[in-house]
Amino acid sequence: MTEAPLYGLMAEFDNPTDLVQACKASYAAGYRRMDAYSPYPLEEAADAIGFHKTRVPLVVLCGGILGGTFAYLLQYWINVFSYPLNIGGRPLHSWPAFIVPTFELTILFAGIAAVVGMLGLNGLPQPYHPVFNNPRFSAATKDRFFLCIEAADPQFDRIQTQRFMESFNPRDVSEVAD
Repeated sequence: MTEAPLYGLMAEFDNPTDLVQACKASYAAGYRRMDAYSPYPLEEAADAIGFHKTRVPLVVLCGGILGGTFAYLLQYWINVFSYPLNIGGRPLHSWPAFIVPTFELTILFAGIAAVVGMLGLNGLPQPYHPVFNNPRFSAATKDRFFLCIEAADPQFDRIQTQRFMESFNPRDVSEVAD
């Protein structure tokens, strides 16, 4: 039987302060492929591991622009080319009448883009992740804090990384199989 490939090393901490300090030290040591897990959001941990930017606002902006453009052009095409009606002498391209539906579809497309973009950029739904192989990881939803440094990181060396993680005095350092 062959051994499963190594995904990374995971350190378990009792409190968020230790986790944030470990994240800062790991980032300072040159590790970039790592993730922190906690029972509640820790903005300090996200900042410490170098997670600063998200592309969700750009996706939402593109969705809104697409929705507004689609709504306006659809109304223009219907009123000018497909089904022109001259009622009371108004022009066929009466843009003030197009404002409300254009605004509504802009909001609709931006909202849909926000949900789809957030799910897609977060890699969700994700029914499986290698950290689930660690039996102690179930405590991440209760009262434990974890830092996982991936084996794909250029700085990663199994022995040196384990020593480095043990220097933080965690509760446990364990291997995560892929």
